[in-house]
Amino acid sequence: MSGFTDVTSIVFLVIAVVVFLRLRSVLGRRTGNERPPYDPYTRRDGLPARGGDKVVDMPRRVTAAAPAAPAVAVIPMAQKIGAVAAEGSAVSDGLKAIAADDPALDPTAFVGGAKVAYEMIVTAFAEGDRKTLKPLLGREVYDGFVSAIADREQRGETIEFKFVGIDKAEITAAALKSGTAQITVRFLSKLVSATHDKTGKVIDGDPNHVGDVTDVWTFAREAASRDPNWKLVATESVE
Repeated sequence: MSGFTDVTSIVFLVIAVVVFLRLRSVLGRRTGNERPPYDPYTRRDGLPARGGDKVVDMPRRVTAAAPAAPAVAVIPMAQKIGAVAAEGSAVSDGLKAIAADDPALDPTAFVGGAKVAYEMIVTAFAEGDRKTLKPLLGREVYDGFVSAIADREQRGETIEFKFVGIDKAEITAAALKSGTAQITVRFLSKLVSATHDKTGKVIDGDPNHVGDVTDVWTFAREAASRDPNWKLVATESVE
């Protein structure tokens, strides 16, 4: 009986291994880079970061290939837009134009994603992190940021930086222009920033002061593009 028991144990062990391997092939392996569940930069809306790509996911377009979503309470688009813009305003009309092309648009989620993207971008710029910046910025903005970083590095300057938080973020403009969706967000944030020269002397800012900063940023996405991500295409600082 001992021999039969050993053979039976081996058979069950082989079955268990086969089942485990099949489950792993179906469910995939966890790498530590899995995208966290979306709450809502989303859906995104660009800015939780997606895995190692540091891409901020904002609301995705609805495509014919998209799987059917589970049954949930559907919020009318007019209600979603009404949560961030007054009916009849230019912002409301602009968001409606974008939503007509992209039914997945959720303005409130977009603002949440934009706030994530804002923190990632200002932090990456202060640290000179070009890799993080590249997928989040349009070409012209990226070139401008990289040029400023290079000039700073050439002078031997460093930035002491701390992101404290965002007091407010609101959509101030929206439009669909020549197939490109554009949404502008005004950020009121608190930052600690000081620039040191190559000797370590503070030449700008104050490392012990939390400053109030107002930035107006415009994000854009090509309506016909398969890429669902929004990129920063224009920046303006308000004194």
